[in-house]
Parts: sequence; structure tokens; C-alpha cells
Amino acid sequence: MLRQYILKRILLIIPVLFVLSTIVFFLIHAIPGDPVDLIAGEQASEMERAQLAAHFHFDQPILMQYGHYLWGLVHGDLGKSYFTGESVISLLNQHLGATLVLAFAAMISAIVIAIPLGVIAAVTHGRGLDQVAMFISLLGISVPNFWLGPVLILLFAVKVDIFPISGYQSSASLILPALTLGAALAAMLSRMTRSSMLEELGKDYVITARAKGVPHTRVIAKHVLRNALNPVITIVGLQTGALLAGTVITEKIFNWPGIGTLMLEAISTRDYAVVSGCILLISLIYVMINTLTDCLYKWVDPRVDLSS
Repeated sequence: MLRQYILKRILLIIPVLFVLSTIVFFLIHAIPGDPVDLIAGEQASEMERAQLAAHFHFDQPILMQYGHYLWGLVHGDLGKSYFTGESVISLLNQHLGATLVLAFAAMISAIVIAIPLGVIAAVTHGRGLDQVAMFISLLGISVPNFWLGPVLILLFAVKVDIFPISGYQSSASLILPALTLGAALAAMLSRMTRSSMLEELGKDYVITARAKGVPHTRVIAKHVLRNALNPVITIVGLQTGALLAGTVITEKIFNWPGIGTLMLEAISTRDYAVVSGCILLISLIYVMINTLTDCLYKWVDPRVDLSS
């Protein structure tokens, strides 16, 4: 049953990517402006413009262009950049590593912040620390990263001059963008940790352990927290894909050399092939991570009905 479920989920990726690639293609081509104008430049002759249009199939009807696009996808060819002539797959390989590093660092920072914050809030339920912790988590959810990023740059790169302003110069360059990207996830995880901890604290085994004289800190660390982390781990897995998709704005703010920066630059130059490749890669990673997390969850928890 589990193997059938996993196979079914993997096969579902194909139609999802097909629909997504179709939407991406037509949305990109609906953007105002002719990419030939940007590729050829103002000094190009009509003959040169016509040759460029024919080379990239821009002189053909949109459905024929879509056919060329699908034919390339089926054969694993995402095309070439209109400006550099470099393979889109090569460009994605060059920038994917930076995006994965940023997403991983953001996830780690979110977990490091969220778990202690949620535990403190649960242990001090209804008291001052609980209210402070939940207020911090509310700020994390409410503040958008396109505002938080510049504020962190202003405070810790301009005023105090602790971290680099932008780029990928050293490991220190990773701290501010990771905090910016992971803030909302940290807020979400802290509230989930608090809720799960409160549910566990009211169970009989906790009362029994306390009645036997087990130290409070040991009950929290060894029993309550371990059981409370199950739903938190599930949320972490499900949000990993969303975290990768959310790197675009953060990368632009910090001039991070990842997929998001590459995609925004391609959008501004109407480089359709690169834009499509970036979106498809991010979407593929998102779908695969969610599918893997779901399958692992079914495997870990046998109580879940796989037929549903």
C-alpha cells in the first residue's frame, strides 16, 4: 500500500509540472514588450531583427512557439539565454547552490529561534514571558521580508557595520539574508511548538512523572519536547519548499547570487527561456519536497489512511 501511494504521488508530479509549465509559458509571453528590441538593440537593422526573431521562433504563432517549448522540455532542453547564448541548465547549475545554501541557513536559523521561544512560551503559559514570546512571533509573521531586509541592513551593516551589506563575500554575508528569510517561518514554528507543548503538558504521563518526583526540566526536555516536536517536524518539511520559493525577494534585497536574482534579471530583459527555467526549477523542488515529506509522514505514522 505504501509503495503504491508513493508511486502515485511521484506520477502526479508529471501533470502538475505540465500544467505549471503551460501557465508559465503563456504568462511570460503576455508580458508587454518585444524581447527582440532588447536583444538586437536600437542600432540593429530590420534584417538583423528578422533573423533574431526567426532564430528564437518569435516570428511564429504563439501555439507553434509553445510546441517548440514543450518539445524542448520533453528532451530535457530548457533552451539558451537570448543574451549570453549560455545553456539555461548551465545557468541554473551556477546559481542553484547559492539558493540552497540560503534556504538551508534560513531553515536552521528559524529552528534555532523557534524551538526555544516556543518552549519558553509553553512553560510560562499565561505569564509575561509567554506574552513576550507570542508578541515576537506575531511580529515575525506580520513583518514582510522586503521591509525586514532593508531594516537589518540599516541596523547591522550601515549603522553598526558588523555584516556585509550585500553579495556572497564570506559566511558572514549569509547571516542577514538567512534571518530575513527565516523570520516568518520562525514565528510559525514557535507558535506551533507552543501549541504542541501545551497539549503534551496536560497529558497523564506528565502528571505521573511529576508525581514520581522527576525534575521538571527533565520532564520537559526528555519527554514533553520530544513528543511535541512531531507536528513541528512535519511543518518544517512542508515549509521547506515554500522557503525555497520565497528566496526571490530576499536574494534581490541582498544581491544574493541565487536563482531568484537570476530570474528577476531575466524578467527585466525579457529572457523568456531563463525565466521559464528558473520558475520550473523552483516549482519542481517545491513539489518534490512536499511529496517527499508527505510520503515520509505516511511511513513514520502508520495510523494515516493511505487510501484517502
